[in-house]
Amino acid sequence: MNGIRVPAALGAALFLSGCHNEPAERGAPPPHHGRYAGIGVFDAGTLWSRADIGQKKGDSAAANLADDEHIIVVVDSDTGEVRECGDHSGACFAMNPWTAAIAGRQLPARLTAHMADLQAEASKESSAPRRR
Repeated sequence: MNGIRVPAALGAALFLSGCHNEPAERGAPPPHHGRYAGIGVFDAGTLWSRADIGQKKGDSAAANLADDEHIIVVVDSDTGEVRECGDHSGACFAMNPWTAAIAGRQLPARLTAHMADLQAEASKESSAPRRR
C-alpha cells in the first residue's frame, strides 16, 4: 500500500509545482514594491566632499560629506526625482529632471572647490622640489 502513496504524492507535488500566479494581462507591469527604486551604489568621488548642500553645523561627532565612502542613488517612481545620498552622512542631493531643481536650488550644484582647481593643486604639489 505504501508503494502506491509515494508515486501519487510525487505526482501531485509535480502537478501543483507547475501552478503559479500570472498577471491578468500579458505585459502588465510588475508588482509595485515601494516608491523608491535603487539605481546603484557608487564610490564617493573627490567632489562629493566639496558639495555645498547647506548642511547644519552642530554635532561635531556627526558624519559629514567628507566621511561618506559611498553614494546611494535611488529614483522616486512617483515623481521621477533622483536622490543621491551619502552612506554615513545621510546628506542628499535631489534632482528632478522635470523641474531641474537640485537640493532646492537651480542647477548646477554649488561646490566649495572645482575639480580643475583640485587637479592643479595636486599637480603643483607633485612637481614641487622636495626638501630634505
